[in-house]
Amino acid sequence: MAENPPAGVLGSLKGWAATLVGVAYTRLEILSTEIAEEKIRVGQLLLFAVAALFFLGLGIVFAAIFLTVLFWETHRLFILGSLALLFLVAGTLAWRLLLGKTREKSRLFADSLGELVKDRSRLEP
Repeated sequence: MAENPPAGVLGSLKGWAATLVGVAYTRLEILSTEIAEEKIRVGQLLLFAVAALFFLGLGIVFAAIFLTVLFWETHRLFILGSLALLFLVAGTLAWRLLLGKTREKSRLFADSLGELVKDRSRLEP
């Protein structure tokens, strides 16, 4: 019988408000964690993309120079035209892939939204 009697409507409202603040705080922590994780992921993607593009670009330039010098006496115009066409096709394909990726839906805030949906379903009668 050591229970405290309820403090009435005011005590009940204070308890409800404290619970609401606690839930909001937890959801904001999840949201901030998701933002930090996404920031790190995007930074890593950019770093790897820049490095990959730099080294692939160097490799392509040296391969083009090598093939042009190799066939300089016999088919230099054919090699230069073929390589130019190949580079244009590759660039077009990369551009289309980039446009496709930009149209995909992001998963940013998916966990937070899921938790909010759970909270709403628990509160509904």
